[in-house]
Amino acid sequence: MKLNVKTLDNKAAGDITVDDAVFAVAPRADLLARVVKWQLAKRRTGSHKVKSRSEVARTTAKMFRQKGTGRARHGAASVVQFRGGGVVHGPVVRDHGHALPKKVRRAGLRSALSSKASEGKLIVLDKLVSKGKTAALRAQLSKLGAENALIIGGEELDAGFVNAANNIPLVDVLPQQGINVYDILRRDVLILSKDAAAHLEERLK
Repeated sequence: MKLNVKTLDNKAAGDITVDDAVFAVAPRADLLARVVKWQLAKRRTGSHKVKSRSEVARTTAKMFRQKGTGRARHGAASVVQFRGGGVVHGPVVRDHGHALPKKVRRAGLRSALSSKASEGKLIVLDKLVSKGKTAALRAQLSKLGAENALIIGGEELDAGFVNAANNIPLVDVLPQQGINVYDILRRDVLILSKDAAAHLEERLK
């Protein structure tokens, strides 16, 4: 398929031909969901923790004698029935990450790229260079209809462009090696540089 190439000023700059196997596959919601779930699980710190019966600071002395009081039998105040007692089967510190096959991750990325292309929300720019002025870049993105966008540059990003984009809400900038399904889906428009488009085609075909 052919994609039109534009400049930051929304002027035509030719076109490029990309592989349909990367940018024109049928989007699969199930794959997108699996990859997003995998990404978010990896990001969790897993620092949640509660104290068990053996960890709470309570006396271990028997509360009252075993027989003769008419009350239920209890051995310690640290049991779960009492206020201040431990928690049974509570959360512990752990890693929430889980394995996901590389083929599924690649298929999910192809599906996300194709989804944006089919919706007309994929823009290819000839280069991502800015003088570092936020107001100017915001105006240029507005012309492109990309107020809410993920911008993927080449292997090395222009420092002025990154500095300008960092001050714009709802705009994220990543190098080509940092592209991922979650960030593609959380933004309305996907902007690729020509270098990034060529890199993704080579990486995913």
